[in-house]
Amino acid sequence: MKILKIGAVWCKECLVMNPMWEEIEAEMPELKTEYFESDENPELLEKYGIKDIPTFIFLDKDEKEISRLNGLQNKEELIKLIKENIEK
Repeated sequence: MKILKIGAVWCKECLVMNPMWEEIEAEMPELKTEYFESDENPELLEKYGIKDIPTFIFLDKDEKEISRLNGLQNKEELIKLIKENIEK
């Protein structure tokens, strides 16, 4: 599984989520994540139909979308979702 994290430096919710993601990534080094600045990647926004940020897209090994979350998230719920899908 891989997680695409789409945000922006001017996004308040993104600034809150960034340290949380750093903690999750430190706790789960096997997790693959990629961060994209929305303003610098309009083609990604179009490809995935992203209207709001932050957006977190969970992809399986074949790059197919498993799940998608928008906005502020709860760390425990993120970890639960990751653990349920990490082998996909």
